Parts: sequence; C-alpha cells; structure tokens
Amino acid sequence: MSADDGKGPANQWYNAIMLPGRRFAFLLLLAGLAALPEPALAGNLAQDRSPLTVTDNLGRRVEIPASVGRIVSLEPEVTRIIVALGGGDKLVGLDFFLRHHDHLFPLLFPAGAALPVVSNQGQDPNYELVLKLRPDVLFSSPSEFQATETIQNKLRTPVAALASAGKFENLLDEMGTVGRIIGREDRARELTDYFRNKVATVRRALRDVPAGTGPRVYLSFWGSLIRTPVSYEPVDAAGGTNCAAGLLPSYLGAAGATVPLEQILRWNPDVILVHGNYRPQERAVTVEGILRDPRLASLRAVKAGRVHYTFGFWYWWDPALVLVETLYLARLFYPREFPAFDLEKEGNEIFHEFYGVGGAFTALSKVLNCHEWVRN
Repeated sequence: MSADDGKGPANQWYNAIMLPGRRFAFLLLLAGLAALPEPALAGNLAQDRSPLTVTDNLGRRVEIPASVGRIVSLEPEVTRIIVALGGGDKLVGLDFFLRHHDHLFPLLFPAGAALPVVSNQGQDPNYELVLKLRPDVLFSSPSEFQATETIQNKLRTPVAALASAGKFENLLDEMGTVGRIIGREDRARELTDYFRNKVATVRRALRDVPAGTGPRVYLSFWGSLIRTPVSYEPVDAAGGTNCAAGLLPSYLGAAGATVPLEQILRWNPDVILVHGNYRPQERAVTVEGILRDPRLASLRAVKAGRVHYTFGFWYWWDPALVLVETLYLARLFYPREFPAFDLEKEGNEIFHEFYGVGGAFTALSKVLNCHEWVRN
C-alpha cells in the first residue's frame, strides 16, 4: 500500500481544524469529573472572589462573574485544561468531536459519556440547548473575531477566546488564564511549573549536542502524506528541525500547509513522522505505506528506516500528551542521551500528574498501538 495523498476519512476533521470559519462552531460542554486528584481540588474557589476582567487571545477584555459554576467551551484544548485543573464538575455538556472521535478524552473524563452532546457532526452548535444549559462563561476559538462576537451576542454570556495555536508558552499562558477564570489559580501554577521542568529536563540532556546537527524532520499529518504543520514545537524542543518551518499556512489561522510531493523529495528529511493519533484501522497514511512507496524510496528517512508515528495535535494540545510526545521524540532523535527512557512509564506518570488517573497512557497505548511505535 502506498502513502495516501489526501484521500481518507480524516479529511472532514482536517477541514474542521484547518478552516477557521468552521472551528468556532464546536461546542464543548462537559460536566462532572469523577475521581479528582487531590492537587486538582486544591485550587482557589471562585465563590469568595470579586468579578474579574481577562484579556483573551483576540485582545478583547472579558468581564468574568464572581462565581463561575457552569461552563461551556467551544475550544477542545480549553476543555482539556479545565478538566486538568479540576474544573470538570463545572462543565455542562459535550461536543460531537470529543464524544465520537477523541480517543484520549474519554479515558481522562469518563463522566463525559453521560453529558448531552451540543453540536452535530457538521460542527454546528445547538444554541437553543446552550441557552438552556445557562453557562456563566463560554470559551471559544480565537480563529475569528466575528465568530466570537456573534456567539456572545446570541447567548448574552461572557465569551473568552483562547487557544495555544500550537505554542508551548501560549499553552502555559492559557492554563493560567483558565485557572483565573474558574478559580483554580494554584493548580494552574502547579501544572505550568511541572510542564516547564519537564521540558527543561529534555534541554539539559541535549545541551552537549552541537547546534544545527539535529535531524531534519518532515511531518505527515491529518491523514495525508502532503499535509504538514508549518510549526511543531515538540520537534523543536526535542532537538529536531521541522522541514516546513517558515512556510505560510494554507489558510489564515490554520496550523499547516499542503506541499507537493516534489517538495518533500527536495527536503530529503532525515526523519518522517506520521500522525498516529488514530486507531490503526483508521490511518490513511501508515509507516509501512511510506516505507513501501516507490516514490519515496530515495529519501534518507526511508533508506534508514527512520519513519515513525507520533501523536500530533488535534484541536491543539492535550497538555499532558504534548509533554509525553516531546520526551518520546527526544528519545527517538537521540537514543544515547535518553538510554533509560520508558514511554509507558513516563506517559502514565505525566497523565497522573495532570489528571489524577492511573494507567491512562497504558490505556491509550492499547487504543493506538503505541507500544509498536518504539520498535519501528
């Protein structure tokens, strides 16, 4: 089987992610977090505070009420952060994507299975249902200013537009802002410190690697050989160089670009990473397909067998998974610097720190066959 050039079941979700005019339509309304870890319960409570004002990623000043007990999120990344911060009990519904297509979220937030779904497969929000749910605050995607304003005007609810856009520092800032909004500032500081310390550990391990000697990496994402993110910080943090860095995205506000096959051949990457955040039977592009594709036989990565799966973002990050991915890639690029790395052990520890759920990464590994990745 040859590598896919863009025809596959992932296209509808790629379009939803990459086309900014549609991303705002996702409604993530989640309630009730079972088995919260003690750190998640240690955050500040919102009931005793005064109303506050935050500035969102669109530069809008948003007035947040003193008490935030019911939350609607239009941005999956924010929803994941809310759960990590111990605010899952404040969420009041679930969107179609997280219910039907996200393989990780149900493992971390099983209570979501009992919540009403407030968007359809076409990502259209059910405004009537949202109104009935009476949220105190709503989170949206910052991909379009007008979309956020339309939502706020229709619902008469404070709307904060937040997303990391695939940047670590943006993600940490987002965690801090969400923590302030939902009254979990202490927990947000705890997790951002943990995140920074883990990334710093990778950088320390690579401090003796000469600059400019790391692998040049091509990423095949969103179910297509020729779709690639123009920025991918886990690769950078792990000591690699993204071949597509500096390219303009296909659409304003999008995460990636479509490149011709000839460009990939000119780049001649040392490593190829394939978006692996799908069940094996759902993958339109596979490691095996790339290795067997005669069009790619001349590439250094193919000749050396350095074609691997990685997790990738889907509606930006899960804050725990992106840490696991960074460590995984560092080990993949520099095995001598990380001789004792155990993907499953590290993954379980990181997910427990963020979500208080034991064995979450082991469970995800069974869904995605992650154990096989380290043997490719």
